Amino acid sequence: MIRFSLLSDKGCRENNEDSVGMYQDGEAYCFLLADGLGGHGMGEVASELAVETAVVKFAQGSRGDGFLKEAFEAAQESVAGRQQEDRNCRDMKTTLVVLEVEKDQLRWGHIGDSRLYYFVKGKLKERTLDHSVPQMLVSAGEIREKEIRRHPDRNRLLRVLGTDMDEVNYQESQPVKRTGHQAFLLCSDGFWELIEEKKMEATLKRASDPEHWLASMEEIVCKNGRGTNMDNYSAVAVWID
Repeated sequence: MIRFSLLSDKGCRENNEDSVGMYQDGEAYCFLLADGLGGHGMGEVASELAVETAVVKFAQGSRGDGFLKEAFEAAQESVAGRQQEDRNCRDMKTTLVVLEVEKDQLRWGHIGDSRLYYFVKGKLKERTLDHSVPQMLVSAGEIREKEIRRHPDRNRLLRVLGTDMDEVNYQESQPVKRTGHQAFLLCSDGFWELIEEKKMEATLKRASDPEHWLASMEEIVCKNGRGTNMDNYSAVAVWID
């Protein structure tokens, strides 16, 4: 059984430039989250375009090995196309993270610094690696993982949709067998910057359902962000029982 919950809030900003989405077709599900960049509301256009375009690909029957490639390429084309059509949108860009759940297996892909966390039996097993300067510094051994959240170059992204590129530099996971006792958290940086992984695990173990899990984490995010100009924050929780 699949249970899920979606959350998106503008935080202390005027506009919410995050977008979340899901689509179900029988036993197949697609969950998506994007964080738009560009200001003046244009980031919102980019994130919505990316999510909607990827959902259409899934709804049209794209599945399995080819879906994520098609989804990210189509999303890039949609964002780039709008940039060409509308001068106000020429600087807009967006991250994108997508989780595909099939009858027997799972896979995910991402670009930018919106993350996917994968938990098995309540324990964090894996997370996506940000396409950002601090993540690159971690990989090079120059800073520690825990320093990413407060690094001065935190917002310098190396890959996003909407940049001029010959091919979409998204990252895709290996297929994972659907076994049950699995949980996923898709979230924008406005969410994960304000809650550490140990708290994600602790709230997951106490939660009765995905809504409860998200609500518990949101309470922590808002507490840690109090007194700051909180960014938009969004998250999608998925439980596979």
